[in-house]
Amino acid sequence: MSTLTLCIVVFFCLGYLGIALESVTRVNKAAKALLMCVVCWTLLMIGASEFYPQFPADEVVHHISEVIEHHLGDAAGTLFFLMGAMTIVEIVDTNGGFNFVRDALKTRSKRKLLWRMAFMTFFLSAILDNLTTSIVMIMVLRKLVQSREERLLYAALIIISANSGGAFSPIGDVTTIMLWIKGVITTQGVLTEIFIPSLVSMLIPALILSLQLKGKFDKEQNLPKAEVSQFTKAQRDIIFWLGVGGLCFVPVFKTLTHLPPFMGILLVLAILWVVTEIFHYNTSEEDTMAKRVSDIMTKIDLSTIMFFLGILMAVAVLQEIGVLTALGEGLNETFSGNYYVINGIIGVLSSIVDNVPLVAGCMGMYPVAAEGAMAVDGIFWQLLAYCAGVGGSMLIIGSAAGVVVMGLEKITFGWYMKKITWIVFVGYMAGILVYWVERALFF
Repeated sequence: MSTLTLCIVVFFCLGYLGIALESVTRVNKAAKALLMCVVCWTLLMIGASEFYPQFPADEVVHHISEVIEHHLGDAAGTLFFLMGAMTIVEIVDTNGGFNFVRDALKTRSKRKLLWRMAFMTFFLSAILDNLTTSIVMIMVLRKLVQSREERLLYAALIIISANSGGAFSPIGDVTTIMLWIKGVITTQGVLTEIFIPSLVSMLIPALILSLQLKGKFDKEQNLPKAEVSQFTKAQRDIIFWLGVGGLCFVPVFKTLTHLPPFMGILLVLAILWVVTEIFHYNTSEEDTMAKRVSDIMTKIDLSTIMFFLGILMAVAVLQEIGVLTALGEGLNETFSGNYYVINGIIGVLSSIVDNVPLVAGCMGMYPVAAEGAMAVDGIFWQLLAYCAGVGGSMLIIGSAAGVVVMGLEKITFGWYMKKITWIVFVGYMAGILVYWVERALFF
């Protein structure tokens, strides 16, 4: 490893440490992520000739600019999807669209609410995706639980359930979509073999967290009724189905048009925007100004968006200098043939760095074989789908769902690591064990 490569890795690690110690340093995590991103790319530019020896000195700067634009394009697609989804859910929530979902989950029992939210999040994330599901469920959670201390436990379970639910569905997580499109896993294979391990990885943390919740909610505090808007029940229902139904339609739109997912999100947002403006047309201006889409969009947490941008672009540097690929090759050499250990470690790593480049690196590094562990629906690929998806729950910055919930509920890295990480790890290992038993007995 060259000196510059080592410097990039060290600064990346220092940046992550700074993010982890946000509650101690009192410096916003987005500022550290952006600083980490810019310094890493600057170091890459300084050593341009070392990292890209195939380009002449007068062309290498232009090449790096193209590389940055390429990675920025990938990151922008994710960020626009995130902003669009957050805005859509905020529109539905502000105009009372989630009221009947709130009523469906209604219970005074803290443990019953936990289990209801766990299962709804788990299965909804398989249909939508873990990111969108997390946003929807957090909005509903805010209407159900007023105590911040208790709400954080429910929010943590939403992250766990969303990532576990996304792992067994070919459209539930970005990594499973990548593996599915690549053709290394099939819909039938991942549903039949990964469903039970994913379910176990959600049930065990839910059981442990349920032991920390006792009693019932106070009647005065439970499900407070708030005035929403001048809209009728029919109008609120239309907004809900346009919003949530539109989110469900995004994967279909992508399949039909082959356009990026964020284009589908923007389509849904545009339609919902037009409809709400029509509904507001005959309503008093004083009652509607705060609930118009143009005003709602100003409430989007831009610091979370900037944090996500910094993380994605910083990880892109590690991908460019070959650190992620070298890490995968090192794992392969050290644990040759033991795909349970290799994927188990990849899952842990996916909680530290973004699982998308990790999975992309694995797909480029490991060839698809005609038979054996590397064959279509083989042990390696299915375990990769499970570990990369579920493993991201170990740290709150390890998945898109975690980053969004962190921004919405202002959860600190330290609190999550202290209270939740070990619980996720127990469920994660239990799921791997269940998959091993499945393979040994049934497949």
